Amino acid sequence: MTCALAPSPTVAGPLNVLGVPDQINLDYAASAPCAQAAADAVTALLPWYASVHRGAGALSQHCTLAYERARQTVGDFFGARPDDHVIFTRNTTDALNLLARALPAGTTVVTFGGEHHANLLPWPRGPVRLPMPEHPAGAVRALDAALGELRRGADREPPVLVTVTGASNVTGERWPLAELAQVARRHRARIAVDAAQLAPHAPVDIRALDVDYLAVSGHKLYAPFGAGVLIGRGDWLDAAPPYLAGGGATSHVGVATHDIRWAAGPGRHEAGTPNLLGAVALAAVCDALASADRAALHDAEQRLLDRLREGLAELPDAVELHAFGPAAPRVGIVSFVLAGRDSAEVAAHLARRHRIGVRDGLFCAHPFARRLLTEASARSGRRDLPATALRASIGLGSTREQVDHLLAALAALD
Repeated sequence: MTCALAPSPTVAGPLNVLGVPDQINLDYAASAPCAQAAADAVTALLPWYASVHRGAGALSQHCTLAYERARQTVGDFFGARPDDHVIFTRNTTDALNLLARALPAGTTVVTFGGEHHANLLPWPRGPVRLPMPEHPAGAVRALDAALGELRRGADREPPVLVTVTGASNVTGERWPLAELAQVARRHRARIAVDAAQLAPHAPVDIRALDVDYLAVSGHKLYAPFGAGVLIGRGDWLDAAPPYLAGGGATSHVGVATHDIRWAAGPGRHEAGTPNLLGAVALAAVCDALASADRAALHDAEQRLLDRLREGLAELPDAVELHAFGPAAPRVGIVSFVLAGRDSAEVAAHLARRHRIGVRDGLFCAHPFARRLLTEASARSGRRDLPATALRASIGLGSTREQVDHLLAALAALD
């Protein structure tokens, strides 16, 4: 099969996405398709490809400049402050693992039960996991109470890091990041945001939100070339041992085994040859999105999301999963179950008979997804819901025709 531009009435040029014409991709939340901007940037750089930070030749100098320009572009796009580090990683999971390794000794990590595994598993000693609230305001109150309790009666103030998703990868529901950041500030805690699902759908500005750290994946942001990014305050990152030990992370290595001076800044955690193509691709998409009408893109996506959710609500056996309620703000992600039907079998049928790609399972958020399935059974009164869910997700290039095709295929299940 050949690749072609997927039809999209809402975007043009650099923000067109690549796709296979006879396939309907409704699995953006797992990995978004490649934007034309990313593909063009990589194609243009390939003839020049050489080592970064390693040589005096024209090719190496060209690539070093491209890499550092990508760092600046990505940092600017996400509102990095002058003293923030912009560190290229493999993905959001890698970025949060890096941050977990950089925490000062004794740091208490606080998060919620609705997180992706990437924001549950990396933290040393395990995080304080707050129960899922019923609505965004409840999240703010719960965090305020938890941080107050942590600080109450302490004879010293060990570091505290709050870490939370920007938008759920299961339900698409958005979290009140600015309000949570205000609570963290009031209790002298820092806050990190997993923006893997939010960044592809809405502007994210680390300075405007007043958060300390931001983690993003390129493969969810239409730049599937293996790069992610951790952006945030440099003091913890400069004080921590390098995430990887190796070339590029040092300013001096002597003969004695202990005679090592590690670099400061992003290079401290970017040992080895960096992913130049991934960084440049991510920066190209950031540039394209910065030049786009994000409000118009958001409105178009919300109309398509409404059509999807309304269509699912009309199916007699479909039950949507949600934590905050059906009216909560959300991005283009919907998880649901069909009573009496195995989700994996439905997903396989959609792929085989209708060329529709959706996700089935627990979406690397097992505790959260299982809780939502239990709640969906109680809410709907159905005791025949499957043990896993289906997820349809949309973005740039998604069309009304694709959503309607999915709804028709679900309605025709025999």
